[in-house]
Amino acid sequence: AVLELDSETIAQACGEIDGMVSVANYNCPGQTVITGEEAAVNAAAEKLKAMGAKRCVPLKVSGPFHSPMLSGAGEKLGDTAQIKELLVKQVSNSVRWQQCVERMIADGVDTFVEIGPGKSLSGFMRKINRDVTVINIEKKEDLEKL
Repeated sequence: AVLELDSETIAQACGEIDGMVSVANYNCPGQTVITGEEAAVNAAAEKLKAMGAKRCVPLKVSGPFHSPMLSGAGEKLGDTAQIKELLVKQVSNSVRWQQCVERMIADGVDTFVEIGPGKSLSGFMRKINRDVTVINIEKKEDLEKL
């Protein structure tokens, strides 16, 4: 996770690294996740820190998810032509969380509910737009309050 550097700069820098590294998740302003071959990700992290990233935090994940390295896995998940195409894109492309949320807000959505343990997405929402309502439901009592 690259902190406090704009995503366009991060994507451009990843393209300049030898080896496979790309943007996996556009989470929110100030937090973009990169993925790929370990050596390339490490090289990109060093480059990004030198370019002004506040921090580059290694995430505990078991694979290069949302990267071109998983294109073959996406193809194996396919069923009908349309599902296959969408699954291939899902596992081998960046997650554009920030852009999806910004689009929903532009379309008039003003309340978001995060259901499940933790508040990661709620935290992203505060960085994307503080003018919307964000509700976190972690346990039964939270739902009753709602």
